[in-house]
Amino acid sequence: MDVKLGYTYRDKVSGFRGVCTGTVQYLSGCNQAVLSPKVKADGSLERGEWFDVQRLAEESDPPVTLENDTTPGFGDAAPVR
Repeated sequence: MDVKLGYTYRDKVSGFRGVCTGTVQYLSGCNQAVLSPKVKADGSLERGEWFDVQRLAEESDPPVTLENDTTPGFGDAAPVR
């Protein structure tokens, strides 16, 4: 599966849903994507989670884009096994 940054995905196993804000490709073939969910109704943030890409289903939300020309950066720590 070709996971695209800024697109919304749902984990087929847990139902976790979020925007793909990062991907990682391993030599072993265990490719993963981090999904960052929207803010909860009470304004609190839920942490992004990493999933194997074959578990993801693309949702129909429009992709999220950011202007990164002047302030590039990262959102989450790298995955840990």
